[in-house]
Amino acid sequence: MRVGIGLPNTVPGGSGSLIAAWCEDAEAGPFTSLGVLDRVAFDSSDPFGALGVAGAVTDRVALVTMVVIGPLRATALLAKQAASVDALSGGRLVLGLSIGAREEDYDAIGVPHRGRGDRLSDQLADLRDLWEGQRIAPAPGRTRGPALLVGGSSGEAFARAARNGDGYVHGGGPPRAFAAAASNALAAWEDFERPGRPELWGQGYFALGGDDAVAAGERYLLDYYAFTGPFAEKIAALNLTSARAVLDFVRGYEDAGCDELVLLPTVASLDQVGRLADALGRL
Repeated sequence: MRVGIGLPNTVPGGSGSLIAAWCEDAEAGPFTSLGVLDRVAFDSSDPFGALGVAGAVTDRVALVTMVVIGPLRATALLAKQAASVDALSGGRLVLGLSIGAREEDYDAIGVPHRGRGDRLSDQLADLRDLWEGQRIAPAPGRTRGPALLVGGSSGEAFARAARNGDGYVHGGGPPRAFAAAASNALAAWEDFERPGRPELWGQGYFALGGDDAVAAGERYLLDYYAFTGPFAEKIAALNLTSARAVLDFVRGYEDAGCDELVLLPTVASLDQVGRLADALGRL
């Protein structure tokens, strides 16, 4: 299993200079990808902007959205943004898409929340045509455009991944939750008679380095997931705060069949890259 690291583009203090230095350190480490999250009604950097910085200071790692909320964007704009990052990075973008759960993001853009699933299905069907036609965007780094991952937990989400995606991206949680979702994704792939096997991506959160980092990570997750009410506390409790917790989590996801696990920071401090690399070095 490959392991990537997230960028702090939604974490307080995630400045441009920090993100650039973070990418350089990650490129020199054991990581295979750099991941970003997508929020609108939140103090955060745009995911494509953050990956533009990442592409400029790295040459090796994949650049992945974990995930971008597709229906918030017009399909042509989404195609152009994704193709631009892919082309400028030499074909390293992995585009994870989902519908998003927060109504406030839709309200901020002025896009209806209702019907977002159907809009994402339409987008997935149209993106390849836009990339291959090269009418509105630069030629992507690969002939068919970026690899497409589809997220979500409904039956239709698994069907979207099997119908138009290259794989499935899970929204986080313990390894057993990933295993259940991966089983559904594989079953949908077979139902659509797709050849081969879908790429299966997972994610988790981490904050390493003592009580201050743990407390900062908890504050961030409680804020980021405040819309879930009391469930935010359960999400915060899953934050990986020790090397042992990281190792157990990684091994659990590997045993569950994950192809790539992206660990997302909850603290915007450059030492997090090295601390995570050191923890992974104990595998």
